[in-house]
Amino acid sequence: MDAFDALLRETLLVTAVLVLPVVSLAALVGTTLAVLQAATQVQEQTIALLPKIVVVGLTVALFGSFAMRLVARLFGDVVAAIPSLVRG
Repeated sequence: MDAFDALLRETLLVTAVLVLPVVSLAALVGTTLAVLQAATQVQEQTIALLPKIVVVGLTVALFGSFAMRLVARLFGDVVAAIPSLVRG
């Protein structure tokens, strides 16, 4: 059960490392645009959506290779831990 707990902990950590930068940048851009829209009283949905899509796309494009290396290492760890998981 220790091997499973270690894999679960590592999986949650990798998930957090991959998701938090993207979500935090999207939230920052969304908040900034919301303040600007409130100040200018322009309530257009496409103005708020397009910059968030661009920021998320650029973030994924820039850090995609790093993310794939993390996921590949996690996959290797999971495959290596299969015998200890099966034995119990």
